[in-house]
Amino acid sequence: MPTVDDILEQVGEFGWFQKQVFLTLCLLSAAFAPVYVGIVFLAFTPDHRCLSPGVAELSRRCGWSLAEELNYTAPGPGAAGEASPHQCRRYEVDWNQSALSCADPLAGLAANRSHLPLGPCRHGWVYETPGSSIVTEFNLVCDDSWKVDLFQSCVNVGFFLGSLGVGYIADRFGRKLCLLATTLTSAVLGVLTAVAPDYTSLLLFRLLQGLVSKGSWTSGYILITEFMGLGHRRTVAILYQAAFTVGLVLLSGVAYAIPHWRWLQLAISLPIFLFLFYYWCVPESPRWLLSQKRNAQVMKIMGHIARKNGKLPHVDLKMLSLEEDVTEKLSPSFADLFRTPQLRKHTFVLMYLWFTSSVLYQGLIMHVGATGANLYLDFLYSALVEFPAAFIILVTVDRCGLIRPLALSNLVAGAACLAMVFISHDMHWLNITVACVGRMGITIVFQIVCLVNAELYPTFIRIAKPKENTIYLQIQTTERAGT
Repeated sequence: MPTVDDILEQVGEFGWFQKQVFLTLCLLSAAFAPVYVGIVFLAFTPDHRCLSPGVAELSRRCGWSLAEELNYTAPGPGAAGEASPHQCRRYEVDWNQSALSCADPLAGLAANRSHLPLGPCRHGWVYETPGSSIVTEFNLVCDDSWKVDLFQSCVNVGFFLGSLGVGYIADRFGRKLCLLATTLTSAVLGVLTAVAPDYTSLLLFRLLQGLVSKGSWTSGYILITEFMGLGHRRTVAILYQAAFTVGLVLLSGVAYAIPHWRWLQLAISLPIFLFLFYYWCVPESPRWLLSQKRNAQVMKIMGHIARKNGKLPHVDLKMLSLEEDVTEKLSPSFADLFRTPQLRKHTFVLMYLWFTSSVLYQGLIMHVGATGANLYLDFLYSALVEFPAAFIILVTVDRCGLIRPLALSNLVAGAACLAMVFISHDMHWLNITVACVGRMGITIVFQIVCLVNAELYPTFIRIAKPKENTIYLQIQTTERAGT
């Protein structure tokens, strides 16, 4: 009885058909990057200060430069004992008083500025940026700065909850249907995020987009690996994730060209609608169809692959259809992850690795976004180091296996993060360099975890042999969706 891998050896393991599907689905991986880390540009916090009514008029009357205006009217670090008190505090002074002089307007009110009362920014803030972000539009600074973290936390919660449901949908209704449904929903929610009227609706749309967007990426990952022959599966899985890095590089350029967050959100959301053309470009996974005893469709798809690759349909294709009446359908369940002691061990270890690598990966990206002197260039530099990370995996995975590179990369990423604690923020280039080393290490961890995940969790395809009425169990090492 031939397996799917046996048939792929005959019709082409990585022929023209697989290359076309691979390049097509890589676009999906690149488009997922703005959803995952778009907060760096959507919610950047520019330099800001309290808006004090009357200061602008006084500055015009006195002919002050911006530096002089800040020196005369904003509290300094010595006065308040804070790094940048002018961002969240203002002098409780009526700047419309005619008695205020241009030379030193506060000298006549107190002998020492430290004696002047300070208050919160009751009238809002002035932001020193040519663009806009959700921070500048909804004033998410000072006491409300935690709302920026909540914005990203919502999408991460969505990733977690969505992975539980989307994985079942992909196993129950098919990878292609899951891919199309999640892609459409993600595109709609991305547009709704761009037109959100207030912060609350922004959080809601972000949470819902997180529920489906990771499922779209995962469905593409599964489809790519299940169309490939065994010898090419690891390579395309690594390159599919490298396409995500291409999305990061493109994101920095698009964000630089479009500094206003609503237009940027539209620019990264509207192209996702084009992925609905996958309905005609990408067929369903033959492995999944076989698990659902839809053997006639498997024969049709395999024949299509053979023609695309310039091969003749193999005679063994007919043997796949002989078992249609006696093969049981696969009924996947979340409990399958904990059914045996070995699977339980794998599940808990991989859950820990997923959690730590995700937190560290996003943390390093946020660190560069928060401390970088040039947001766009620093983001670009840190994204570029992911390409050598993919190359390292490609050249070492078959020679060294997966476990040793995984352990070493975790060690490098952890050491880099520990070193950053002791590096002053004033040492900008050293900070960025160490962050990039950590970013490279955790990228290798992320990609290897995906590979380990795909090779430890089996998809069971039951095949009954009619004459002997015996059930044979074939194990294909393909990723369980959403794990």
